[in-house]
Amino acid sequence: MAKGYLQRKASWEILLKVSSGIYSDNALEKVLKNYEFNSLDIAFITELSFGCIRYRKFLDLWIDHISKIAHQKQPPKLRWLLHVGLYQLLKMDKIPFSAAISSTVEVANRTDLKGLAGTVNAILRNTVRNIAKENLPKISSNEIERLSCLESLPLWLVNEIVNWAGIKETKHIVKAFNKKPSIDLRVNSLKTDLNKFIKELNECNIDASPINQLNNGVALNSNPRSVKNLPGYKDGMWVVQDRSSQWVAPLLNPMKGEKILDACAAPGIKTTHLAALSYDNAEILAVDRSEKRLKILQSNLERLNIKSVKTFKADATNLIDINPNFISYFDKILIDAPCSGIGTFARNPDIRWSLSKDKINQLIILQERLLEYLTPLLKKNGTLVYSTCTICPEENNLLIERFLTKKKELKLDFERQILPRFDKPGDGFYAAKISYK
Repeated sequence: MAKGYLQRKASWEILLKVSSGIYSDNALEKVLKNYEFNSLDIAFITELSFGCIRYRKFLDLWIDHISKIAHQKQPPKLRWLLHVGLYQLLKMDKIPFSAAISSTVEVANRTDLKGLAGTVNAILRNTVRNIAKENLPKISSNEIERLSCLESLPLWLVNEIVNWAGIKETKHIVKAFNKKPSIDLRVNSLKTDLNKFIKELNECNIDASPINQLNNGVALNSNPRSVKNLPGYKDGMWVVQDRSSQWVAPLLNPMKGEKILDACAAPGIKTTHLAALSYDNAEILAVDRSEKRLKILQSNLERLNIKSVKTFKADATNLIDINPNFISYFDKILIDAPCSGIGTFARNPDIRWSLSKDKINQLIILQERLLEYLTPLLKKNGTLVYSTCTICPEENNLLIERFLTKKKELKLDFERQILPRFDKPGDGFYAAKISYK
């Protein structure tokens, strides 16, 4: 069976799963289990399927331009298959038009879209003719509406980002949402050191370098075919962790012998960072309400051979009720709060289509509750760090400002907002360091 067909079919199946509500990374994993692809195939399928998810609005614009039937009236299976074909034609320069069309039409012919194979063929061929004639879809002259269409983001969200950051910065941010995300590693300092690990990677012809201002950050300058096949994975020498996330745990300055709470811990990347920074010799309690995610955390602890962390399934806002002795018990608390994830759109392309203002408002209520119910667990000379992977001020600096206005006994020691940019690697992240006055 032709590999080109199987690659497109798998990409289409990923889109079908995402449209049913499954997260993109989970959809990718579920679909790939049904095939025997090599690492190059997987890289192609990831680029094609995630690209289709990112550029959904842009691809719908082309469907409306080419087809007599608007995208929202297309049968969903047909719409997503058209996206697979259109993305290759419009965004993947190295694929010949003929290969993109024939392989996509073959998917229709070999599935329950067989009766619509002619439609797929006609729309894709008509797209090629329109590209050649430079007959492009009409887009509004309004700058914000153009950004929404060309960078494929909901209009309400582009308007929000402009309100937060201004139009000039917004252009950098929304372009960053559609770039291929970097792959950064954090060396497990309990097992090896940065220079030794980078040398080992380079000896295996893997282009890697240290990340500025991070003690154990490693940038993979060329994407490996399989991250888990990199040296040291099974031995727990490193974890995948975006560079913007790596500066959060050090803000707590975790020390040997301290009692540390990671309140929203799973899947445990920052938990393991706290353990490494405290030489695996602190008392770390990792709390999460999801048993499934705690199992992933436990598996990370075992791979990295970390002993100082105890996991606990609970809603962090109920910890005082569960154990009143936790009041003023912890030297350090990390609240890596559930958030809108807007800073990670490049990595999680589906979030932009499921997010809404109402969802953000619900998250803000939860974030406020976490701060309210966890602060009493902090010792009077302790430190609390609140962090998110979003760029929404209502979840970040404005929330902290409002919280500290109510809690006069607390003070802000430090805060930082990282905005994603097209010309720089790294996700969008925020953190605030708080202590008692």
